[in-house]
Amino acid sequence: MSMGNPTGSPETSPATDETTRLIAAEKVNGTSVYNRQGEHLGTIEDVMLDKVSGKVAYAVMGFGGFLGIGERYHPLPWSVLSYDTRMGGYVVDLDRDRLSGAPTFAANEDVDWNDRNWGQRVNDYYGTTPWWSVPPAA
Repeated sequence: MSMGNPTGSPETSPATDETTRLIAAEKVNGTSVYNRQGEHLGTIEDVMLDKVSGKVAYAVMGFGGFLGIGERYHPLPWSVLSYDTRMGGYVVDLDRDRLSGAPTFAANEDVDWNDRNWGQRVNDYYGTTPWWSVPPAA
């Protein structure tokens, strides 16, 4: 297995390999998100990681807009996503109507990622346990 570019030059990331369980964050970015009916809902724009525990808290999905104009971003709790190899992307149990009412933000809006009340609203909407409440694996 390759270790990527050992010099870490800006052209490539040193961690670009993918296994059956691990993937480099840069490969998650740009991955499509579908619902169970196979509709394309958006694209993962970024992931938010807890620096201390290493847990992935949210996948930030771009949704709507045209050529980046009017696009909204949805913080999806990582636990609502499952990877489907047949689809080549992540799948969520959401339809467009449910997604349109979800907490979102625009590129020009500031999000206080430290605001636990905001994070709780996101998790409440999706019916998930907040990432900070899940005990670490033993």
